Amino acid sequence: MKIWVDADACPVVIKEILFRAADRTRVTVTLVANQSIKIPASHHIRFLQVRQGFDVADNEIVKRMQAGDLVITSDIPLAADVIEKGGIALSPRGELYTANNIRARLNMRDFMETLRSSGVDTGGPPALSQGDRKAFADHLDQILTRHTKNNR
Repeated sequence: MKIWVDADACPVVIKEILFRAADRTRVTVTLVANQSIKIPASHHIRFLQVRQGFDVADNEIVKRMQAGDLVITSDIPLAADVIEKGGIALSPRGELYTANNIRARLNMRDFMETLRSSGVDTGGPPALSQGDRKAFADHLDQILTRHTKNNR
């Protein structure tokens, strides 16, 4: 298992949780972004810079990931592609995307995009809360624990 991070919009606090998990579990974490991101020195943490452009980072993640890999993203279409390819998708807010809930998330995303394009101010997402951080850390821990048990 590898962890791929859609890093352009990933909150710093979530990256820090991932960095600690990478060193603790020795699972490789690769941040993918179209701008330079500073990462700590570690054998388990990597950075892949891609060219600028719409969905370039997303496409690179889907191209490189394998079934069973974990992808951290708040991008619903990317999460859908990850699930379709047999991966695990987790949002920085701790929401685990699954085959059972991704279609509803895609439909809601499309609906909100329609509202925004017609001029309706839908507001942005709320700030990342302590509960969001805990939900993320808990799901990450569950996924990594399951991976460790399956590879003994």
